[in-house]
Amino acid sequence: QLQASGGGLVQAGSSLTLSCAASGRTFGSSVMAWFRQAPGKEREFVAVTHWSGKLTYYDDDVKGRFTISKDNAKNTGYLQMNSLKFEDTAVYYCASGLTLWQLPDIVSIAAYPYWGQGTQVTVSS
Repeated sequence: QLQASGGGLVQAGSSLTLSCAASGRTFGSSVMAWFRQAPGKEREFVAVTHWSGKLTYYDDDVKGRFTISKDNAKNTGYLQMNSLKFEDTAVYYCASGLTLWQLPDIVSIAAYPYWGQGTQVTVSS
């Protein structure tokens, strides 16, 4: 089970950190990803980290602005978002699974069996 939190209303250019608290014994060996869904759009991939936290992969739209991380000791994942843009406004979902670290699996919604409930991020321009 995953619980996402940390969303809110911020101004463009601001920073925000999302958290994803996990329960269960497999989080430490799971790939963890963040997806987002803007109004009227499909859910899209944002970022993913290897179960070890040592490998990451980002969508081009957020590369250089967002940082994904994972603390297995705390069973918690994070998404640090800097230089937020209006276009980043969406509901953000964390997801995890025992997914092979390979494309296209790690960016695929279907690869993740476990999802958080979503947290709203609104960026005002």
